[in-house]
Parts: sequence; C-alpha cells; structure tokens
Amino acid sequence: MGFKKAIVNLMPNPLVKVFAAPYVAGTGLESGLSAAARFWDDDGLHSTIDLLGEEVYDHSEVEDVVSVYLELIEQLKGRRYATISLKPTQLGIFEGEKYCLENMRKIVSTAGKQDLHVTVDMEDHPYTDVTLWIFHKLREEFNNVGTVLQSRLFRTRDDIMALPKKPCKIRICIGIYNEPADIALQKKSDMKDRLFEDMQLLLENGHYPEIATHDVELINRCVSFMEENNIPRDRYEYQMLMGVPRKSIQRKLLERGNIVRLYVPFAEKWKYALAYCKRRLAGNPMMAAYVMKNIVGKSTGR
Repeated sequence: MGFKKAIVNLMPNPLVKVFAAPYVAGTGLESGLSAAARFWDDDGLHSTIDLLGEEVYDHSEVEDVVSVYLELIEQLKGRRYATISLKPTQLGIFEGEKYCLENMRKIVSTAGKQDLHVTVDMEDHPYTDVTLWIFHKLREEFNNVGTVLQSRLFRTRDDIMALPKKPCKIRICIGIYNEPADIALQKKSDMKDRLFEDMQLLLENGHYPEIATHDVELINRCVSFMEENNIPRDRYEYQMLMGVPRKSIQRKLLERGNIVRLYVPFAEKWKYALAYCKRRLAGNPMMAAYVMKNIVGKSTGR
C-alpha cells in the first residue's frame, strides 16, 4: 500500500481529479443529487450523499459547508432513498467541540424534520474520541443520527458496547486510514474477520449494522450468517462506494431484498476533495497500476 500511495501522491492535482472521476459525482450540489437519483431510478440503489472536505480551518468556509448541507436537505425532501454523511473536521472542530456540535445539531435537527437520516463520519484516530462524543450528544436528542466504527481499531468492540442503549445505525467498515500498529490491526484478513465479528456484536446489542465492504467473500459470509440466523432484512444493510465495480454482488443482494447503499460524494471546492480522491486511488490496485504505467511511460518516452 505504501508504494501505491507514494505513486498517487506524485500525481499532479489535475490528474488526480481526472483519475478519481468514477469515485466522485461531480462539482456542485446538483451533481450529488443527480447521481443519487440515477442510482435509484436505474438500479434501486440507495445513497448516502456527502460533501467532500476535511480539515476545514476557515470559519467562513465552515459556515458555507453548513449552508450547503441545509440546502441539500431541502433538495432531498421526499427522496426516501437518500441519507447524508458529514465530518467533524469539515464542520468546525478546529474552532472547538461545542461549535462543531452546534453545527451538526443544526443539520441533524433540520434533517429530522424531513425524516432524513444523518451519519457522522469517522476520520482517522486522533478524531475518534471527539467524533463519538459528538455522536453520543446528538443521539441523546435525535433519533435520525448514526455514526461509523472501524474494525481495524482495537478499541471498536469497547466502542460498540458503549453505544447508547436505544438502537443506532452504525456503519461498520475496515476504515481507509492507515493506523499505527499499537492501536490497530495491520493485516487485511484480520480486519475482515473483525468486521464480521463486530457486525454480529452490533446485532446482538440491538443496533442496525450498515455493512460497508467491497469484499465479495466477506459479503457472502454475512449473507450466510443472516440466512442461518433468520435475521430480518430490515435489521441491516450493505454499503459500498460509488465508482467501485460491484454490479454483480449488488444485483444479488437487491434480488434477495437487501438494501444496498452507495456512498455518493460531490465537491464544491476540489482542494477539499483531493485527500479523499487520493485515498480512493491508492486503495484501488488496478487504478494505481494504471497510473504508474502512465507515469513511467511518459518519463521514458514510451
């Protein structure tokens, strides 16, 4: 992963934008709305729509993010196939925890009036505690909010047990961030096994796991578990990223009556989309190899 990440980081930003196009709906609010509507109309896929951006320090830009989300909520009125996702580092955490909480409370409250669910996204480990603190505060007040837990982190089982007693929608995923060995698993196979275990623990504690993975073997393992244990299909769902080719397994899940939800990000300012795009490219071996081939070809004149 390190070599592929290094190759991606050498790419000029305009090239990143070109190669990352399959992973991003486009620029502007309408691009996210249109993509979500297309996925629903064409294939029956649900969406969670996300405004790309992280580590937003400027106060006026944080306020702009809040405004975009409020407009997104207004535009999603009546579209029951969609939810929204948002991040603390985009919504004022650098100005203070209370300021960030108030921004998220405004968004979650407005969404709740339209019966629209909101996911508080999880970022890398320095933000885990504050993200869960914000989520717990919001969950005390609102029923339309969930969060994300990452199976690679050693702490995740304890975080599951510490969730509010009332049922929560929890996206359980491996996590895209490379975390230190003293706090996280390092082998992908171990992470996948842990995700499977965490999914079961969420169900046992009355929560709604949003199983976020592209690993077909792991998905089939979850399918078998749900069937063997007669878990109702309204107790969980599967989630994937737009741009990752998984049509076959998506079709199989939909035919079984499962909810399949795509993560649909759009950008307002591409400087805030670049970190996400680079992680997507580095995490896709075929794309990374293609990028490397093009870079090497240009440098050798081939």
